[in-house]
Amino acid sequence: MTAFLSRPWTLALHASFWLVYGYLSVYQFQQEHPMTLLLWLGLVGSLLLDAALAYLNYFYLLPRFLRTRRRLEYFFFLAVPYAATVALRVLTDRTLFAPVISRKYLYSPGHTWTVAIGVLFIDGFVTMLYFAANWFVLEARAKALENENLTAELRYLKAQLNPHFLFNTLNNLYYLAHSRSERTPEVVATLAQMMRYMLEEANRPVVALSREIEYLTSYIQLEKLRLNSPIPITLTVAGQPNGLVVAPLIFMAFLENAFKHGVSTTSTTAWVHVHFDLTSSDCCYTVANSKLPVPAARVGPASTGLPNVRRRLALSYPDRHELRIEDLPTEYRIHLRLTL
Repeated sequence: MTAFLSRPWTLALHASFWLVYGYLSVYQFQQEHPMTLLLWLGLVGSLLLDAALAYLNYFYLLPRFLRTRRRLEYFFFLAVPYAATVALRVLTDRTLFAPVISRKYLYSPGHTWTVAIGVLFIDGFVTMLYFAANWFVLEARAKALENENLTAELRYLKAQLNPHFLFNTLNNLYYLAHSRSERTPEVVATLAQMMRYMLEEANRPVVALSREIEYLTSYIQLEKLRLNSPIPITLTVAGQPNGLVVAPLIFMAFLENAFKHGVSTTSTTAWVHVHFDLTSSDCCYTVANSKLPVPAARVGPASTGLPNVRRRLALSYPDRHELRIEDLPTEYRIHLRLTL
């Protein structure tokens, strides 16, 4: 009962039904008979009897049946008040409508059947409203639960990604410190800036695309410092990222993969090119990198980060993304299109 009263749309639905049903009953009766006080009392009394049975079933019998699943018990406890309602309706009609309706009809089986079918219709329709209202409630709960589960999964996926990045960067920092590079303080400062972004902004559902591009730029800067060689590494942006937002760290796995499989301190032909195309309504992200001369068993764009990012794309951009990975003879290339 409390839940019923707390749902304005359910109250409005029930009120609308009774207003329409009452209006049609009065209108039909008024066309055939002059309305007197007794006739008004008869119509109102009939509606009240119908409503009493309908809401006895709505608030007590039907919920009890759904808990116990005892069909015979439910139909027995419904049949008794149903028969009583039909009997009271017939008695009311015979008492109040006798002056305007033929006694022969009022006392005929046809009239009794008409009343019985009418009461059954009212009760059946209110029962349908019960299932409709509960269906909408269950759908809302299912959606809320689904959203909670998706949010929890996204948090889990991002939690997997962040330690993965930190592990790689600490390896780079260890290498520079071990070689006593003068660039070690610069790496520490850049890493601190990136960690601040990950802690303060990357936990939000979306971030500014411009900040995400800055983050990728910082990562590329770290890689350049680590490599300490004139390897062509570029990041270009066509169009303006201002005002656009994107799921945080959604591009990072592809960039890490490019450096993992396409760049080496011993290769003089290595290269990495990153490009954002923001000139259309979509965000198009391309990462291309050279192939390293490694044994066949190690060749391939596979990475623990790629299944992770594929799942994040499916959750964050369902039916709003397209990912293509090209394995060419001399390079790897990924194309990611997002509808922001």
